[in-house]
Amino acid sequence: MEFLATCPKGLERLLVGELGSLGIGHLRQNRGQVSFEGTLADAYRACLWSRLASRVICTIARVGARDADELYQGLSAIPWEDHLPMGATFAIDASGVSDTLKNTQFTTLRTRDALNDRLLARRGARPVSDPASPDVGVTVHIARDRATVGIDLSGEPLFRRGYDAARTDRSPIAPLRADYASALLEGIYWFRDLRHDDPTLAVLWSGAGTLACEAAGQALDRAPGLARARWGMTGWGGHDAATWQALLSEADERAATGAQNPVTLVVADDRRGAEASARQMLRAAGMPQVADRLSFVPLTQAVELAGPQAPVVADLTWLPADDLAQEAAALPVLATAAGRRLALITPDPAVDAALGQESAGAIPIAYGNSPATLRAYDEASMDAAPAARPTVTVRGEALPVLVPASDQFAARLAKAAKLRAKWARREDVTCYRVYDADLPDYAVSIELYEGTPETPGRWVSISEYAAPKGVDLDLAHRRLLDVLAITPRVLDVAPANVSLRVRTKSRGGSQYAAEAEGGAGPHFSDQRRWEHRQKGAISLKLPRGAHLVDEGGLTFEVNFSSRLDCGIFLDHRDTRAMLREMMKDTRGSKRFLNLFAYTGTATVYAADGGAKFTTTVDMSRPSLDWARRNMERNGFAGENHEYVRADVLSWVGEQRHSANRWDLIFCDVPTFSNSKSMGERSWDVQRDHAELLINVSRLLTRNGIAVFSCNLRTFKPDVEKLARAGVELEDITAQTIPEDFARNPKIHHCYLVRHVAV
Repeated sequence: MEFLATCPKGLERLLVGELGSLGIGHLRQNRGQVSFEGTLADAYRACLWSRLASRVICTIARVGARDADELYQGLSAIPWEDHLPMGATFAIDASGVSDTLKNTQFTTLRTRDALNDRLLARRGARPVSDPASPDVGVTVHIARDRATVGIDLSGEPLFRRGYDAARTDRSPIAPLRADYASALLEGIYWFRDLRHDDPTLAVLWSGAGTLACEAAGQALDRAPGLARARWGMTGWGGHDAATWQALLSEADERAATGAQNPVTLVVADDRRGAEASARQMLRAAGMPQVADRLSFVPLTQAVELAGPQAPVVADLTWLPADDLAQEAAALPVLATAAGRRLALITPDPAVDAALGQESAGAIPIAYGNSPATLRAYDEASMDAAPAARPTVTVRGEALPVLVPASDQFAARLAKAAKLRAKWARREDVTCYRVYDADLPDYAVSIELYEGTPETPGRWVSISEYAAPKGVDLDLAHRRLLDVLAITPRVLDVAPANVSLRVRTKSRGGSQYAAEAEGGAGPHFSDQRRWEHRQKGAISLKLPRGAHLVDEGGLTFEVNFSSRLDCGIFLDHRDTRAMLREMMKDTRGSKRFLNLFAYTGTATVYAADGGAKFTTTVDMSRPSLDWARRNMERNGFAGENHEYVRADVLSWVGEQRHSANRWDLIFCDVPTFSNSKSMGERSWDVQRDHAELLINVSRLLTRNGIAVFSCNLRTFKPDVEKLARAGVELEDITAQTIPEDFARNPKIHHCYLVRHVAV
């Protein structure tokens, strides 16, 4: 008989070796599958014992498929009455295309027609289709005008062992697929260790327990399919129940004997719920004795505690693609396994540099929607000792890095941090920029934030500038990982308190577009009703992940985990202080307006300067909630402080025709926005600033003044157009650039705006 075992692309060679070890011969490797010839017992054995196969399919026919009619005729000739018992349900899985059969749904339809018509003619009744849980699974694969028809003996994919479905914990960890876990074990030749006394394995990040289950299952000689409750072959007309039962009995006997086999698993996984999940899955897999003896240890100690000969496996599929801070923390842990037999799944080839050795083999795979590699480091790749990783000295200790030139970055950062800390103490500044692309190859900005007594601590925010064209992206990636490793050591900050933001050149990425929720919000006439509904709804309880910092004698909420920006722009520190002084000098109604207000920090300064009435306008409801908390935390609450959720551009246009006027206005605009809340319009500061400033100038009282700011480096105000409309600009940028931003004087542009008679 002919059979086909499918597997993930890249694992074909491993599957050939595994099937050969099961005594199956006549193996032929193709992309994503291995075909073989043998008895039905061979196929059943593959179903029960293969850890790498996804499905095992019994080929029952090959028919012509030059067009739909030929396919139908060939399928109609198959004796379906021999394969579908009376009352059995079925499902069809079609794959592949040809020049004439280009749609798998159409292939499925023609197959169903042929099967139904054949059985109607033979039995007088059509079978029932059940795509969700069929008794018999039929496969049809089209290739080069031929269709290969088979019966799926597996039912559900074989990598669904049964123990994974038994998880009832609420751990957020997604289990590693069992076939990939077994591929990792093949990469370290775990089966060889099982021939020796007391085999030991170190497991770094256990895939929610899958790696532990697969390793223990092999050690205890448990068939991976033993815990499965349902199989595809049992409803098939050609099923040999006696042969299948004999194989199950043999597997039960082997499992009972193997239960006494020794195995030591040293597992390290610091994610919440990892230990409970691993123990639960081991018990569900029928190995409670392993669950009870499982050793969970700190990540940095696992390899050493496992012993000098123990191989290592690691699952890095959990690393978020955009969270390099977590990756930087993981690499030193992997470095403890340098020189060992090691296999891991990772999306990042930088692990070779972290280990100081090249992998013996890197198999490209697709895990979920992300590309990754299965990398193995065996004895052949370790004939020479692992290359010594370069190190940098930080606070008297050697720190391994990926790029030798990172020692220059470490030295520069240490010098800048010392000078900046001295300046900060002198100026009574607790949140400031430490480093701003001082070295062109290390193009990041680094900001340090000191907490208040209420939320003590130190946090670092690192922002990567977009790399110019032509830069070696792999080298830039390694440098960034070094930055993430070096910075917390130099600045004496816990690695967990380091956040990373990657800056890109994409347009429309401002918080103005990204953080707006729903429509533009209520018009000004609806504001009082909205304020009444919102009154008391904003609690001063600190949101999850938020901290408090001090600036200018005021307290502000920051959050490094939930948003693109942390809640306060440090480059406007002096601008905010200037607004406070301007408000102190303001006479009359002392009304303040903050447009594109974000978290309302400028409003707090204005209120501290004596503003009697404040209006804070932004499109984002979370930003307005944050602004209200900032105000109330500093003692500014009540009906005199209003918060308007609206499209600022439309709202300003409406207010121009109302009686509302303000003595001082702050307008810090985004560079670009195409928020859906703006309808079909978009905002471009260079293109649209003149119209906005003309409208803003009309909202000023007779002696009122506005402060306009933007961060487009190439911004040039349209002075002539503004002058014709009676708008006068005064460039005060130099006065608003703090000392810690002096290296980057184009961090923003700032102007005073007045309405003058034409």
